[in-house]
Amino acid sequence: MLDKAIQQALRPLMTRAARGLVRLGVGADAISFTGLAIGLLAAGAIALQHYLPGLALLLLSRLLDGLDGAVARATQPTDRGGFLDITLDFLFYAAIPLAFALADPAANALPAAVLLASFIGTGSSFLAFAVVAEKQKLHSVALPDKSFYFLGGLTEATETIAAFAAMCLWPQWFPQIAYGFAVLCGITTVLRIGWGWQRFG
Repeated sequence: MLDKAIQQALRPLMTRAARGLVRLGVGADAISFTGLAIGLLAAGAIALQHYLPGLALLLLSRLLDGLDGAVARATQPTDRGGFLDITLDFLFYAAIPLAFALADPAANALPAAVLLASFIGTGSSFLAFAVVAEKQKLHSVALPDKSFYFLGGLTEATETIAAFAAMCLWPQWFPQIAYGFAVLCGITTVLRIGWGWQRFG
């Protein structure tokens, strides 16, 4: 819901940073893999109950996730880069709830499982829409720079990162935050199914 506004606000900064990285010979794919590696380190820190270091690593990982696309646009975007970007993002998004489950299985395992199940709904509806949109040659008006059709909803990347940050800041409230965000993900999934049903009918 907030991704377009956040991306527009950060675009000048990201563009300048991307140009510097391109001059240094840093490629978009390398940034994508580095972002995932740091995201997994964040998950490891959270699993060990080092929540604030985990949050710092998490935010750095997502900064790199924004930079890889900016670097790609400053050079030559590729289908491989688009594939890597979304695949590695989903691995990151799965790792964080799992980390909280490992940090406190008794309190967090069930809400983490519910949240991960809700991610299956948002992820599958997002990717399925993108596949059919590509088949029908549709293009996103909101985010035209993406490699494929990005379908919005209540829970996009910005909202997910905000929820993860809240979990790190108040880990004792993880179950409540996870259940609440899972409900929003469920609403997003239903909306996307409705949009797909209507658009592809």
